[in-house]
Amino acid sequence: IEMPLATVLFEMEHEGFKIDRLGLSNYGLRLDETINELAERIYGYAGKEFNINSPKQLGDILFETLMLPHGKKTKTGYSTNAEVLDKLRAYHPIIQDILDYRQVVKLKGTYVDGFIKLLTDDNKIHTTFKQTGTATGRLSSAEPNLQNIPIRTTLGRELRHYFIPQNEDYLLIDADYSQIELRLLAAISGDENMIGAFLSGVDIHTSTAAKVFNVPENMVTSELRKRAKAVNFGIVYGIGAFSLAKDIGVSNKEAKAYIESYLNTFKGVASFMENTISEAKENGFVTTVFGRRRYLPELSSSNHMLRAFGERVARNAPIQGTAADIIKIAMVNVFQRLKREKLDAKLILQVHDELIIEANEGCAEAAAAILKEEMQNAAKMKVELTADVNIGKNWYEAKG
Repeated sequence: IEMPLATVLFEMEHEGFKIDRLGLSNYGLRLDETINELAERIYGYAGKEFNINSPKQLGDILFETLMLPHGKKTKTGYSTNAEVLDKLRAYHPIIQDILDYRQVVKLKGTYVDGFIKLLTDDNKIHTTFKQTGTATGRLSSAEPNLQNIPIRTTLGRELRHYFIPQNEDYLLIDADYSQIELRLLAAISGDENMIGAFLSGVDIHTSTAAKVFNVPENMVTSELRKRAKAVNFGIVYGIGAFSLAKDIGVSNKEAKAYIESYLNTFKGVASFMENTISEAKENGFVTTVFGRRRYLPELSSSNHMLRAFGERVARNAPIQGTAADIIKIAMVNVFQRLKREKLDAKLILQVHDELIIEANEGCAEAAAAILKEEMQNAAKMKVELTADVNIGKNWYEAKG
């Protein structure tokens, strides 16, 4: 898997991804305006100007001037990290503005100023892919990290508008595996209920909600689906009742009941988790379907926290690692097939479960068909892999 991929990654790094320099600069100016507006509002609430980026000054404003609760003083002043601010949201409108301010400052500094500095003369950005940078086998990307473009906020998603093809004759094609880790969990654990849900084509989160909360599928509300989704994804990461309760806003007792109900419903998943942990303790490592190992010395640690971490990793690594292996196989196959069929199209980026191709308009449909086919056929499993493909004039459009 890895040796053929090295060539593909070299070509991708060499090709780079074009950026709309003017568009990105104008976006930066808009971010500056937003930063100034938020700062003015924050000063208004505080009753004076201060350095919002200084944790010490911000702590004094929040806990001494505005007298907000839960202030914890350390040697250097009050803590004002994201977790602390999150707990204070309900107490004062200044908190949301501070959180927004931090987010926009990060967008401007990391993604606008940072990217503009790295642009080559032809306005391209060339990331470095690290093949051995993670323990699970996933690729990582550095200088700049293009796998970490923010997507949770409208403002962050807008960044993708400025990732464009090399000229007007080209388009971007974006393909994304749909729920690959859950599909792999179903296939690898052999859980009949989960495999059945995927094979019947129903929405997996709705199907899970119906089984776990014991209601007919047509009675599943968006809230129940949201909870089932959190459990579905959480289970893969070995989530505990405490974390789940926090994620979906229920009591620890309710969260514990959800997890128990889930594991009773999906017995194949429950026994897969148990067997994986006991095998990992015996062997000292876990493996992906393709034989990639992750060693887990934490499992024999005398420290309870380290052992618990090792167990979470043991559950997750075979799933996440197999997903990483599959997309790497898909990348090699797509790369070779585009060359073989002599298409004017190139792979230019991988973001975990997502691949992006730049293709001439004349062959974009053919390249999109190859991308979908090779991603879906990269591995044969009990549950089919599916990829959603879109074409657009920039990354934002192509993301669909």
